[in-house]
Amino acid sequence: MSIDIVILAAGKGTRMRSNQAKVLHEIAGRSLLEHVLMAAETLNARRTAVVVGHQSEAVVERLSADIVVVEQAEQLGTGHAVSLALGSLPIQSGDHQVTLVLYGDVPLVDPGTLKTTVEAAEQGDVGLVTAHIDDPAELGRIVRNSSGAIQRIVEYKDASAAEREICEINSGIMAVPTTHLSRWLNQVKPQNAQGEYYLTDIIEFATKEKVHVKGVLAPTVEEVSGVNDRAQLAVLERVYQLRQTQQLMAQGVTLADPQRVDIRGEVVAEQDCFIDINVILEGRVVLGEGVRIGAGAVVIDSVLGSGSEVLPHTMVEGAMIASNCSVGPFARIRPGTELDEGVKIGNFVETKKTHLGSGSKASHLSYLGDATIGENCNIGAGTVTCNYDGINKHPTIISDDVFVGTNSTLVAPVEIAEGAFVAAGSTVTVKVAPGDLAVGRAKQRNISGWTRPDQRGDSS
Repeated sequence: MSIDIVILAAGKGTRMRSNQAKVLHEIAGRSLLEHVLMAAETLNARRTAVVVGHQSEAVVERLSADIVVVEQAEQLGTGHAVSLALGSLPIQSGDHQVTLVLYGDVPLVDPGTLKTTVEAAEQGDVGLVTAHIDDPAELGRIVRNSSGAIQRIVEYKDASAAEREICEINSGIMAVPTTHLSRWLNQVKPQNAQGEYYLTDIIEFATKEKVHVKGVLAPTVEEVSGVNDRAQLAVLERVYQLRQTQQLMAQGVTLADPQRVDIRGEVVAEQDCFIDINVILEGRVVLGEGVRIGAGAVVIDSVLGSGSEVLPHTMVEGAMIASNCSVGPFARIRPGTELDEGVKIGNFVETKKTHLGSGSKASHLSYLGDATIGENCNIGAGTVTCNYDGINKHPTIISDDVFVGTNSTLVAPVEIAEGAFVAAGSTVTVKVAPGDLAVGRAKQRNISGWTRPDQRGDSS
């Protein structure tokens, strides 16, 4: 049996008060729609269609080429949207199909819940995801008969006073045998307060035809919560983040405060790591055993080896950091940086496409770009690799056991050989031979009898 998935993403989201389509707002660095698509991918569906409307071009730009795009130019309700999608996902003769309907603004739906819902439809039932809420406000209610079977769904605006007291709500997520769904949608009429074609009307048609409607109770309310405004977006952001931090703690990671860490991607961590407050982990981040990350640090798409430490307010992006390194505080490690074992990068040091060998250190106020630095080197405070001539980038090569003094300027392309020493305040423009001392300073001149400008008389 094959599965088709329809994701409804055409709404404007007026309450978001935004120029951006609602489904493109983000949780943990991914759009709401992307979260839904990721959950859908776990089902290995034959085809996935996304119904777009408001800002359709911007939404389509974020979709992969294999997604079927369906345009809903006029917003006539969920039933109308699904009908349009089915027209783009034709039923094949002799094919046993199930259609799963999801919503682009319900980002935290669990793949396990979807699997159970689809399995119900594969047995010929209608799988309908529901949830129990103490205060269901204006959500649609699940109406059951005296034996507990689902009979229909009533929208709040169409519900009686007694029906509004019901606390079981409709999530909107359902899986239906496609032949049934197509037939029932043709029967839907806009006979409601909104004048729209409700997808939920098919539940009543199912019960009339004695097709069983199986309720699939969502384990948590948050799983089926939609985003309609900024406050709801913020609530689901924290729910998502807490789920991620709980997984990290289960792996043996200590968090100073799980409520003050943001994970915007995938984190793989070995045991006994420590993450302080206000840390952001983005993209794919790998932490070796015993890694420590200080307060306010940002780590993006990087690997940190065992025993290494990122000190507070440091940004690490696209870097490979070996074991027992120390980076920061207030350092910026840019893409292409590789640090071998025991390297120290100190405060206000910036690196880019630079490799530092084992035991080397740049402790203060330096820029190292397009550089290859050997083992056990010392890069003094204020050292700058001048790697850009306005058109091209050029390399700086520093061999093992080199000492670069404070406030040195290394004009690339340039090479400093093993064991060489660069005197403080030097500008180095030519190769330094092994063991040599490079002194590139202007000759000092002291002028006697000089008068400071503020002590000079009126020259007029």
